Amino acid sequence: MSDRTVRLHRVLKTTPDKAYRAFLEADAMGKWLAPYGFTCKVHHMEPRVGGTFRMSFQHFSTGKAHSFGGEYLELVPDALIRYSEQFEDPNVPGVLEVTVRLTPVVCGTELSIEQAGIPQAIPLEMCYLGWQESLAQLANLVEPDIPG
Repeated sequence: MSDRTVRLHRVLKTTPDKAYRAFLEADAMGKWLAPYGFTCKVHHMEPRVGGTFRMSFQHFSTGKAHSFGGEYLELVPDALIRYSEQFEDPNVPGVLEVTVRLTPVVCGTELSIEQAGIPQAIPLEMCYLGWQESLAQLANLVEPDIPG
C-alpha cells in the first residue's frame, strides 16, 4: 500500500498571526487557495473546532467546478490548524486530513503542511503542484508589509 500523503514546507516572510488568519478568513482563502487557472468560492466557513466549511474550485477555461468541504478538528491560534476534507464528487471518495503547523523563525514563519488520505483518483504529483501554486499565492498575500 502506498502512502497517499503529501508534505510541504515553506518559510514565509510574515508573522504566524498573519499566516494563520490567511487559512481561516473566507476572503483570504478565496484569494490564495485555488491553484493557477482556477477560481475559488467559499460558500461557508465557520473556523472553530467542530465548525465546518464548504468551497468550490472552478476551472477558469472550461467552467467546470468541483466542491468540497470539511470540519475543523483542532485550532491553536498562530500555531496549528487541523481539518478534515471531503470531495462532493462520489468518484473521489474518502476523507482527507490536513495539518498546518506554523512556527515563528528569525525571518518570519515556518509553514509545514501535511495532507493525508488523498484519494486514489488524484495523482499525488497534482497535489504537490497545486499546493506549490497555492503557497506562492499565499506568500503574495501575506508577505507584503503595507502600512495601514
